[in-house]
Amino acid sequence: MVAKAYPVRVLHHNNNNNNGLSEDEEAGSGVEPYVGLEFDTAEEAREYYNGYAIRTGFKVRTGQLYRSRTDGTVSSRRFVCSKEGFQLNSRTGCTAFIRVQRRDTGKWVLDQIQKEHNHELGGETQVEETTPRPSRAPAPTKLGVTVNPHRPKMKVVDESDREPRSCRGGGFKRFKGGGGGEGEVSDDHHHQMQQSKAVTGTEPYAGLEFGSANEACQFYQAYAEVVGFRVRIGQLFRSKVDGSITSRRFVCSREGFQHPSRMGCGAYMRIKRQDSGGWIVDRLNKDHNHDLEPGKKNDAGMKKITDDGTGGLDSVDLIELNDFGNNIKKTRENRIGKEWYPLLLDYFQSRQTEDMGFFYAVELDVSNGSCMSIFWADSRARFACSQFGDTVVFDTSYRKGNYAVPFATVIGFNHHRQPVLLGCAMIADESKEAFLWLFQTWLRAMSGRRPRSIVADQDLPIQQALVQVFPGAHHRYSAWQVREKEQENLRPFPSEFKYEYEKCIYQTQTTVEFDSVWSALINKYGLRDDIWLREIYEQRENWVPAYLRASFFAGIPINGTIEPFFGASLDALTPLREFISRYEQALEQRREEERKEDFNSYNLQPFLQTKEPVEEQCRRLYTLTVFRIFQSELVQSYNYLCLKTYEEGAISRFLVRKCGNESEKHAVTFSASNLNSSCSCQMFEHEGLLCRHILKVFNLLDIRELPSRYILHRWTKNAEFGFVRDMESGVSAQDLKALMVWSLREAASKYIEFGTSSLEKYKLAYEIMREGGKKLCWQR
Repeated sequence: MVAKAYPVRVLHHNNNNNNGLSEDEEAGSGVEPYVGLEFDTAEEAREYYNGYAIRTGFKVRTGQLYRSRTDGTVSSRRFVCSKEGFQLNSRTGCTAFIRVQRRDTGKWVLDQIQKEHNHELGGETQVEETTPRPSRAPAPTKLGVTVNPHRPKMKVVDESDREPRSCRGGGFKRFKGGGGGEGEVSDDHHHQMQQSKAVTGTEPYAGLEFGSANEACQFYQAYAEVVGFRVRIGQLFRSKVDGSITSRRFVCSREGFQHPSRMGCGAYMRIKRQDSGGWIVDRLNKDHNHDLEPGKKNDAGMKKITDDGTGGLDSVDLIELNDFGNNIKKTRENRIGKEWYPLLLDYFQSRQTEDMGFFYAVELDVSNGSCMSIFWADSRARFACSQFGDTVVFDTSYRKGNYAVPFATVIGFNHHRQPVLLGCAMIADESKEAFLWLFQTWLRAMSGRRPRSIVADQDLPIQQALVQVFPGAHHRYSAWQVREKEQENLRPFPSEFKYEYEKCIYQTQTTVEFDSVWSALINKYGLRDDIWLREIYEQRENWVPAYLRASFFAGIPINGTIEPFFGASLDALTPLREFISRYEQALEQRREEERKEDFNSYNLQPFLQTKEPVEEQCRRLYTLTVFRIFQSELVQSYNYLCLKTYEEGAISRFLVRKCGNESEKHAVTFSASNLNSSCSCQMFEHEGLLCRHILKVFNLLDIRELPSRYILHRWTKNAEFGFVRDMESGVSAQDLKALMVWSLREAASKYIEFGTSSLEKYKLAYEIMREGGKKLCWQR
């Protein structure tokens, strides 16, 4: 037998029984949960469990949901004790829960239960009176509707809420009106709500329409205040045709993990622009993974949004609204402790006495004159940018965990493919303004040298700042963040889909092939409407290997994690008093490793593995690390066959395939007039080194030396003197002098280091320096 359960606080309004529960409801309100208990909706099950919890003496949270692998609809829900888990100090890992599963009939049946708690229960909790409260004068709001911030824990409904879902205008619950009895909405007011584009006073649902995106934002804020959470503006997506904004996401303030207060909450509302100019809710998730606080004001941490003339929204300063919602006050949080500023400023000033090229800057809050973000770079970091600033990594590893200090680094990769420091920063907050200031300051410190490509997180404020400061650079998403979002969003999918998903991303060679395989994969599993898959496909140029290979990234692995420059030396637990010493020690260790590679490249001779002149040419020019990569490609070229497939004038095309592997093949185009060559694998475009496929064609055409255009100066032993090439490219006299001073000091330090290792080397080093001094007309 299947029992019918009703929530504890549901009232049955009729003439015969206006003040009490119906017989069914009286039975349901006292029913202990058991396997087989049936509900009309999952919401009904939650309210029933909440009523049971009130009687028993605990609180309820909404737990995990599970989706169908066939159509993606929710197939089961868990409602758990509020002390489940260990994310907060108040939680004890309690395992009490119920799980309800949707049946083919549309009903929800309790199929799993755990009644035992591992903590003391509070006993029976008194149920609030059901008599409607006196009406209160509505407070003025921008939304044109008054909501009661004191939301009872259980829903109070009228008879219409007991009707089938199809008879209730979309199946949404009503908010409590401010002018009548609790839970009642007058006919006139209901008519006005239906006429309003914002449908203010309803819960959000797919298909809800708005006249503007700002209207949608205000509606979601009002809803959030009643339910008990705060709202942030999430990602926006633009049309590739005209650049106008096509969709917006409004998320729970606890979405993501970038801040200690965030816990990866998945609740959000997405709106999409219609051809008519209006906006419609097309995706929605109401489920939170944290406790809610009904009536909580949503007046901090929210961005003000305005129409941008194209039907979209642009973000401006963070704002705080007062009680009447008509005065705006700019506010910026600051995650840098005040004690850090005097410590770092003292360090910067002492460094400037030793290093004339040392650069630092502090962002000031113009409203109160307080210090905000900080940036600094010594002369060696600035010099390294002149050599290896073509590809940079903006490393914000501090965002992965609960770091005490928001310490970020700008990293480049040298001619040994080692990471080199290009600047450091403390970031006050994660607003667009903070990142704008940081990137503009770094650009000024590096004498205006702009990178060709940047690896950075995909968060909207960072994207906006990068586009504004480095408009021509290719922004690639951080691999750790891509993987994190994949793990979070791919969890409900079957293992077969995950396998094909990985294969589609990492084994497709061209953009055309990727698009074709992706489309087939989405169609196969019926995932055209999956919002996350649609969003990442729209951003494929920023993370899919097939789209990234055409941009130079100095060999930074596409799907590999970049280790923090300072490793374990600086972490979340580094105390203030040890920060400077650990920073300098770790930096010197990195630079010592670079000096060792410089020494090895000049003094060690790798063995040749072929008799090809190009191998000897590259051994003479490249550093050891880079030469070994080139040598491997040259040796591998002997395992490939080459067949000319097309020729017209000076242009020829070749099919290069691996012996014994028909599936591994690439197309190489060659111009006899200028020796230009390109390959479908795009290794040279991505890494700056020729691939085995082009080397195979060169061998076939008897080209014995590589054209100079294919020997990038940044990979040669003399790359450290690369800045001399562009001395006249707008570098100021002061900056140029600082670079030359550092370069000469570094060269002199090598003479001292090697010259003091023995008496013979000392004599040799001294003689070289003395002869050099004579050529400079230097007199003792």
